[in-house]
Amino acid sequence: MSTSSANLSVLVGKNFACVKIAGRANFTSSPDFKTLLAELSQKGFGHFIIELSECVLMDSTFLGILSGFGLKLNPTGSPDKCGVELLNPNTRVQELLENLGAIHLFKITIGALQLPDDVKSCTPESINPTREEITRTSLEAHQTLMKVNPDNYARFKDVTQFLAEDLKNLEKSS
Repeated sequence: MSTSSANLSVLVGKNFACVKIAGRANFTSSPDFKTLLAELSQKGFGHFIIELSECVLMDSTFLGILSGFGLKLNPTGSPDKCGVELLNPNTRVQELLENLGAIHLFKITIGALQLPDDVKSCTPESINPTREEITRTSLEAHQTLMKVNPDNYARFKDVTQFLAEDLKNLEKSS
């Protein structure tokens, strides 16, 4: 299995941030994605577009991080309160979000990216996560998916148990 991380690029404007994800959005890129979203949110950006036209796949960890962010910006799951727009997700990503019961957290849009005039590019820095940080992020992501949809409990119960035990061992050895 390839563990190469997705490439993340960012455009920001007034109260607007666009994160383009290219490649494989998986557990190795999840800590960087989570950190990036938290930093942008802390800076006051309220509307997020996640541009996915070049994202070939998302694993459950990345989907959990994305869903957690969608839940944070839209805690009631209201279709008119979506703070996160997914632009051009492929069919596989849409199906995964639907099957995991998280698609209601997002506005799905297909088409060209419409940017305001005052947009500038910024380069996110990798946090170079440790194995412990990757494991913690993965555990939190799967717990989020279980919170978003109780049907996910059966899917991820064993995964979260394994990750929790692995994290405990990693914390002991550090």
